[in-house]
Amino acid sequence: MGGAKKPTAAKKDTSSSKDSKKSKKDKGEGGPKKAEITVMVNEQQAMKIIQNAKVITVQDMARQTGVKISAANKFLKESAEKGIVKRVGGYSGHHLYQAVSS
Repeated sequence: MGGAKKPTAAKKDTSSSKDSKKSKKDKGEGGPKKAEITVMVNEQQAMKIIQNAKVITVQDMARQTGVKISAANKFLKESAEKGIVKRVGGYSGHHLYQAVSS
């Protein structure tokens, strides 16, 4: 009875615009490359914070030093490898660190 519906003019236009979008992606032309920004934690300030706290989390370190969580996490992991701090607890990426008493 009804038969197949004919595509509307709007649907016909979208198919041609999809082809042009695909060709732009295939070219691989992106905008200007992003510069890598390195943010370092001030070690003296960080050690003072660690010494004054019983335990510290990555989030606490980031908040108190004013850096991103990834930078604070990297600092605490490197400090743990050097033996300056030790991981004393936590789970699922929310670890607790404590200064090693010398």
